[in-house]
Amino acid sequence: MKKIKLRKISRAPIILGLSILILVLGAGSAAQAGEEALPLPSPSPTPSENSHELFNYETTYTLHSDFYDDQGKLGHGDSIYNDFSYAHRFLVTGNWYFRAGVEYERFDFNGTDNGLPDHLQTIHGLLAFEYIVHDHAGAGIEIDPGPYFENRITGDSVDVPWKVWVTFPLKKDKIFGVIGAGGALYQNPIVAPGGGLIWLFTDKVRLEGVFPKPALVYNPNDDWEFRIGGNLFFESYRTDNVITPEKKLQVHNAVVQYSEERAGFQATYSHFKPFDITLDAGYTFKRDFDFFRAEASAKLDPAPYVRLAIEAKF
Repeated sequence: MKKIKLRKISRAPIILGLSILILVLGAGSAAQAGEEALPLPSPSPTPSENSHELFNYETTYTLHSDFYDDQGKLGHGDSIYNDFSYAHRFLVTGNWYFRAGVEYERFDFNGTDNGLPDHLQTIHGLLAFEYIVHDHAGAGIEIDPGPYFENRITGDSVDVPWKVWVTFPLKKDKIFGVIGAGGALYQNPIVAPGGGLIWLFTDKVRLEGVFPKPALVYNPNDDWEFRIGGNLFFESYRTDNVITPEKKLQVHNAVVQYSEERAGFQATYSHFKPFDITLDAGYTFKRDFDFFRAEASAKLDPAPYVRLAIEAKF
């Protein structure tokens, strides 16, 4: 992992980033934000320092726990999550890039046949305009259009999640603020804020207190990075037929917002360039199927998880 290198903050990218933020918030929409933001240094003298090809694969296994709703238990199950993405950065000007790519995500839920979705998936585009220094995005706007579905891709399964963020200095070379917002057509609420603080304690230790992925980070050298942190995930999908034993939770062609809240310890090894190999483990405190338009939901009890991720940038 490359260490974050800080220089004098350039005002122009910040002003432009804030302008983008104001315009997007004025237009309205919906979802997560702030997860990409890192301190925004002055322009890099050689834009070629930034990677152009971006690959990422990750898989997360969450162990067995019980399903339940307002009426009682709905059996038990575990889950596995797989995600693959590829994107290419196109240099626009200076340190501003246009990023275009594709991502496939899938949740598979195993266990009791209780009528809840066996899987949720999406294949969507990745379109972003970002300010990049040393491979980190300090400001940007992104949209991820595509179908978010259970089994069938239909017109009403297409959604357009978006997010926008900008980083700015609060204390020179030490503390940075991040503000952002995001949303989606099928999210509840339609628009949600994100952001927080980044505090550089030393060259090796920093606090990335930025939601939805806050973390305390330690970089002992260029090969290793260790994190203690959390992840607040939520995404909405169009389901098919959901017929559970509970009459309240029997819906057709409904939108479900699936969410997870977890925390754990993460280690990343970066010796084999251009690959970063990450392994983390911890506890998923909440998994929630929220059929918010039908005013019904189902949850899973807490359970341990393990995660493996491989990332390449060049």
